[in-house]
Amino acid sequence: MDAMRKQLDVLMGANRNGDVREVNRKYFDRDVCRLFLAGLCPHDLFQLTKMDLGPCPKVHSLQLRKDYEEVKAKGTENFDRELEDMIDRLIVECERKIQRALKRLADEDAKAAIAISVSEVTQSEEVAQLSKEIKEKMKEADIFDFEGKTDDKIKTMELVEELRSKRADLQATLLLDAFNKDRAAIPQPIPPPQMATLPAPPPPDARTQELINEKLSKAEALGEQGMVEEAQKALEEAEALKKLAAARQEPVPDPSKYSVADVRITDQKLRLCDICGAFLSVYDNDRRLADHFGGKLHLGYMLIREKLKELQVHSCMPKVRVRWWERLNKVVFQILYTLKQRNLHHFVNTCILFLKIVWLFFFVVFLSLLSCKFEHLYQVLNVMSHFLL
Repeated sequence: MDAMRKQLDVLMGANRNGDVREVNRKYFDRDVCRLFLAGLCPHDLFQLTKMDLGPCPKVHSLQLRKDYEEVKAKGTENFDRELEDMIDRLIVECERKIQRALKRLADEDAKAAIAISVSEVTQSEEVAQLSKEIKEKMKEADIFDFEGKTDDKIKTMELVEELRSKRADLQATLLLDAFNKDRAAIPQPIPPPQMATLPAPPPPDARTQELINEKLSKAEALGEQGMVEEAQKALEEAEALKKLAAARQEPVPDPSKYSVADVRITDQKLRLCDICGAFLSVYDNDRRLADHFGGKLHLGYMLIREKLKELQVHSCMPKVRVRWWERLNKVVFQILYTLKQRNLHHFVNTCILFLKIVWLFFFVVFLSLLSCKFEHLYQVLNVMSHFLL
């Protein structure tokens, strides 16, 4: 139910019913998702998968993202570090899972531990072009959502799904070609020789045959006398003697004749996806591989890996220097705005007066030390007190 409500909020807005009072939020509020503002919230990636993080408890707003991007362009705010830390934790967990799976495969089959690099095998010019078109369409969908054009957004998302399906089919074809080459290098097990037709079992020995004949004769005599139960019992004893004689003459199979190749003839020859850590078989068809590439788990890990590379590139760029007084003014503004939201006007006015006094005091002390005229400090303080009062 929460997941469906979240999807409706994304499509129609959080106040789709018109029964909620609008809150004038700012991008730096505590209930606003900073990861979404930075470009990617992990809660939206793995919905209805085994890695589902549940709905995000914070607010996602494209308007607040736009405000944040404007402030970020000025160099006064940056939440990329928080997003990079979150993505790095998810990728480290995925890599740990991949290493455990590789170790398990190495214990079973040394060749199976060689993971095919899906990110390299499935790369081509056409795949790169489709990925570029998908990113452009996603940006268009965000613009339509920001402008309130729900129908245009739905149509754009349908085009995105078609492009993703086309890319998944193409990636499946490329990976299938790589699997075919890998499968050709796998030694095929020697089929076991066909078993010859077993000869008819030899008759029992003379002593056993004599006992069987006696039981049959006894059963016949008892049947003529009308003793049905006794005759049936004698027949069962004769059949038991026949089975016992046949069991004594059956050859015992030799377990040393079976080879390891015969036991492992049905191995699946598993390989690992180096993007999401899922198991893939070299015997999978193109439809199954396409379902893997179009799945939410694979797409989610692919997005966070691409986002991490983008953040690492931006982190290497020179940072815009922010002056210390600009940081101080921003912190003061955030504190005052939070207090006003809680209707603490008197407390706000007191804080403003206190900040004025502190600011003027440090300013006067700085000027006095600079001019080295300590004897005039008392006069300046008197002027400042008259100004404040």
